[in-house]
Amino acid sequence: MSQTVMERTADNIAESAHQASRATGAIADAIEDGVGVVRHAAKQSCDAGEEFLNETTHRLHRHLALTVVTTFAAGITAGAFIGWFMKQR
Repeated sequence: MSQTVMERTADNIAESAHQASRATGAIADAIEDGVGVVRHAAKQSCDAGEEFLNETTHRLHRHLALTVVTTFAAGITAGAFIGWFMKQR
């Protein structure tokens, strides 16, 4: 009878190991899929950022006078705020 108990225990251990192996494989597949999705999203966002930068550069070149005036106005405004904050202290 003890041989039967030992056999059942060995069978249960083998079945548990097999289920754990399948679960581990499923987790590994899910992680691989997630990595693929992240890589694809990163590539798309990189492409979108590069396209945005190129469009912005072309727009700034087309409207050069407006770019210079806007930059000058932003600098004057920032300088005025910095001066005002320093005066308050």
